Amino acid sequence: MSDLFAPREPEDMAAKRPLADRLRPRTLGEVSGQEHLTGPDGVLSRMIEAGSLGSMIFWGPPGTGKTTVARLLSGETGLAFEQISAIFSGVADLKKVFEAARARRMGGRQTLLFVDEIHRFNRAQQDSFLPVMEDGTIVLVGATTENPSFELNAALLSRARVLTFKPHDEQSLEELLKRAETVEEKPLPLDEEARASLLRMADGDGRAVLTLAEEVWRAARPGETFGQDDLFRIVQRRAPVYDKSQDGHYNLISALHKAVRGSDPDASLYYLTRMLDAGEDPLFLCRRMVRMAVEDIGLADPQALVVCNAAKDAYDFLGSPEGELALAQACVYLATAPKSNAVYTAYKSAMRAAKENGSLLPPKHILNAPTKLMKGEGYSEGYVYDHDQPDAFSGQDYFPEKMGRRTFYDPPERGFERELRKRLEWWAKLRRERS
Repeated sequence: MSDLFAPREPEDMAAKRPLADRLRPRTLGEVSGQEHLTGPDGVLSRMIEAGSLGSMIFWGPPGTGKTTVARLLSGETGLAFEQISAIFSGVADLKKVFEAARARRMGGRQTLLFVDEIHRFNRAQQDSFLPVMEDGTIVLVGATTENPSFELNAALLSRARVLTFKPHDEQSLEELLKRAETVEEKPLPLDEEARASLLRMADGDGRAVLTLAEEVWRAARPGETFGQDDLFRIVQRRAPVYDKSQDGHYNLISALHKAVRGSDPDASLYYLTRMLDAGEDPLFLCRRMVRMAVEDIGLADPQALVVCNAAKDAYDFLGSPEGELALAQACVYLATAPKSNAVYTAYKSAMRAAKENGSLLPPKHILNAPTKLMKGEGYSEGYVYDHDQPDAFSGQDYFPEKMGRRTFYDPPERGFERELRKRLEWWAKLRRERS
């Protein structure tokens, strides 16, 4: 918590602080983009009116105000504010913070402990918060960009309310730019098209839009106005918000898979290129497309599996960037191929039956009888050699006697050629309607 009696920062140094820091809201009402939390009827506003704060987990992407809101809550409620980061803190740091909080509590003041990147604490470290949360020593406010359901202990989640921070939309980002222009006392030197591009480049991140605006102001000469091409040249390009091992990774691969399953090659290509552009491992994408071929297309088009494996080999042979075209080709093939999950569902049903029925002996007529003892037990008795039957089909029952006949594989009624033709006709009609 800042010291009210600490020396004031010189005005010339304060003016040199980053724009995003200078524009930090001073009240919850000034927070933009999170009206469902900080608006007049927002969850946090109601908590403050009630005069009682509980422990919370703030979940949302970077630049949405999690840290700022935590500081403002401390000021609104009169709680002592402590901030730590899970990246730089360990067990010893936590002990010091808890001891200080207990001392404050003995003096009649509660502590709001803000933990940034709380998901980076291991399970044991997360458990250390439980006693001081339960006895009221601290009100925990943890911030995370990752899904709390996967990254935080169930015991911690049961004692804290998860509040979701939304990415900024264009309207709230525009509000931030207007506030910045008021503080800077000059308009942002961008034409209408470039300004819209800057909002898109921020990708829902309020801190990012202010940082980009600051770069534009630094680059502009008096009276100069930048167009879209000038903007790209000045700020280069902000890396996509994408973590190859966390939520961004899983969200986009899920979107790609569902677009392929939904037979939309345009959306499929979009998500494929987004992941490639963000630095995803092309071989991971190859593996996922192989899965799509066997899970969602199956025997409706057996060639789909061949195409995906060929795309992997082509990428290995060509490398990047030429090899990525092979991935795009496989992606479009999968999206436009006829779909069948008959083998996928048959496999799951067969596996369930195998687990439920245990180690049942196959019917004796299909078991070999290499010894007299086994022949005496009836092994291979009554077996009919299918190749000797009309159409090479005997119709024998191969299931264990105690299990009875089962049907797992239920293929589509139409043949492959008819299904493919229907799919292509449907897709051509859809394309005409979209255009």
